[in-house]
Amino acid sequence: MHLPHPTSIRRRPLLDTHSRRHALTLIAALHVAVALVCVSAASAGTSPTKTRVTVIGDSVMASFDYVPAARRYLGRGLDLRSDAVVCRRLVAASCAFQGATPTTALDLIGATGRALGPVVVINVGYNDWTAVYDVDRVMRALRAAHVHTVIWVTLRATTSNYAGSNARIRDAARRWKSLVVADWNAYSKGKPWFREDGLHLTSSGAFGLAHLLRPLVLTGL
Repeated sequence: MHLPHPTSIRRRPLLDTHSRRHALTLIAALHVAVALVCVSAASAGTSPTKTRVTVIGDSVMASFDYVPAARRYLGRGLDLRSDAVVCRRLVAASCAFQGATPTTALDLIGATGRALGPVVVINVGYNDWTAVYDVDRVMRALRAAHVHTVIWVTLRATTSNYAGSNARIRDAARRWKSLVVADWNAYSKGKPWFREDGLHLTSSGAFGLAHLLRPLVLTGL
């Protein structure tokens, strides 16, 4: 067989220095583009920052904190903070318990400010009396803290005093568009959710309260 002379074979021309640099630049740009796509995809999969929701309560609300599953249910997908303590009052000086006197709801709001978040739940009043249950004063403080939705839990009306405080809550809701009434008194009526005093919650009562509050909180967001 006759083989062609080596000099007769057409060789592919080698890239000059300029062309090679151009090719390398294109390859590098391609790598950067792929990396950016990967970062974007990863970012799309990350969860957004959770919205802060603050619960302010007295001993009745504190009994809810002793049932972690109910608290987890209420706080699912949220940055839920709860400050519920025995003997707290709304505006008037709180009563003392075991040598300690808690801050009032009003003082707590003033001290916390914007860190409360956009939604606040108020469940305070079982240590109060109607004459000093000043809902409007608390609402003004919440507005100053840039809270845009206040979910106010009515009290179990086992006394005329608690019924009077509930009336104040409902009256205030007519003046404040940001105030949403969570009617715990009506929602819990006839339910076996309470301890001997008819106020503090059992485990089932904590879940009952969580089920009342969660849709209101989510709507408030």
